[in-house]
Amino acid sequence: MSDHDLPLPRRDLARRFEAVRRHTLTLTEPLSAEDQAAQSMPDASPAKWHQAHTSWFFEALLLRPHLPGYRPLDESFHFLFNSYYEGLGPRHPRPQRGLLTRPSLDEVRAYRRHVDSHIRQLIDSCTDAVWAAIAPTLELGLHHEQQHQELLLTDALHLLSCHPWRPALIDAPPAPIAAGTSEWLRHDGGLVEIGRDVHQRNAAETGFAFDNEGPRHRVWLEPFEIASRLVTCGDFLRFIDDGGYREPRWWLSDGWATVQQQGWKAPLYWVADGDDAGRADSADGSGSGSGSGSGSRWSVFGLHGLRPMDPAAPVMQLSFYEATAFAEWAGARLPSEPEWEAASALPGMAQLADQAWQWTRSAYHPYPGFRPLEGAASEYNGKFMVGQLVLRGGSLATPPGHTRPTYRNFFPPAARWQFTGLRLARDARPRTETPA
Repeated sequence: MSDHDLPLPRRDLARRFEAVRRHTLTLTEPLSAEDQAAQSMPDASPAKWHQAHTSWFFEALLLRPHLPGYRPLDESFHFLFNSYYEGLGPRHPRPQRGLLTRPSLDEVRAYRRHVDSHIRQLIDSCTDAVWAAIAPTLELGLHHEQQHQELLLTDALHLLSCHPWRPALIDAPPAPIAAGTSEWLRHDGGLVEIGRDVHQRNAAETGFAFDNEGPRHRVWLEPFEIASRLVTCGDFLRFIDDGGYREPRWWLSDGWATVQQQGWKAPLYWVADGDDAGRADSADGSGSGSGSGSGSRWSVFGLHGLRPMDPAAPVMQLSFYEATAFAEWAGARLPSEPEWEAASALPGMAQLADQAWQWTRSAYHPYPGFRPLEGAASEYNGKFMVGQLVLRGGSLATPPGHTRPTYRNFFPPAARWQFTGLRLARDARPRTETPA
């Protein structure tokens, strides 16, 4: 084993474990026990369930197989809080997680404390050989919990959007968005490398990566241009005012059918003044403001409650269908994920990972030579590589330090309750030569 293949030091990973676990509880502080038990749609999960499931992950993948004499707090939790790990047994149906009124929130918190104390015991007591085997799974569990921290926020936001009060999750004004002009940045294309060699640490690639981020490989790119900033609410309002949701020519066939079926007229959480039908109160989270947009003043519901739309803020809660329709209307397109990753290093690229996840035009497929993690963690990513589109970047709800340029997020094309937006791209214009 080389120095670069060694697991992270115990003390460092133990500190990270404490910090990540504590942050999950911090995120739930504004939520009542009732808030944390409710499920607003099948794709969302109660905050209580997120807290229990992230504990289940450490218990199922680390404590049960690696801590001698470990005794679960409650054997039934193994069934209740499994998400999709078929190899670890049956599970409670996802659409019915909101029916789990028991265990109580207090009992879930006790479950977290039980798991935490035994993870500390495992870290302190295991041999070096066991540590080398379990440290990658422990690190995976921390990044898994950070993913659920973002999901906890997006799911809670959807839940609160269904309430007539539209209560704020964060009782403070949002940070102002600095207005900036978006410019076209050129990438000359050619043979580029993307992805990570994720199955071993090496000197060139430090830090964590999920298995779906690798292996590193080469792709050929034609010259392209990409916007330096994200599409704003003001930009998207012009699309609405130009009849964007009424004109089928901008839309993919499936997208237009979804618009008609769901009655979309604006991004999720946009509410036209005087329109109280804008709550995301449909079973699939498809509700939106019913105003036409033209001549209307809009408000947007977010983590800070319902506030007047900021034209300079990046537009969010967009489906892939809406993103592609806007790009078509704007005479542009979405970037492919190799284009996005290659462009992420360009000088002038702004709002890469701190505002909204950015839809790409790439299907979520395995990279050449992809192989999943071993054991139960093999189900983490690979089995979802069908029917999904890749998003790149990060969002204002993503925990700090969780993202990187190779990160591959993914959702089905109609999903729009996440902090998802877009960045435009286009084929490069021919260079103009200066006369001699």
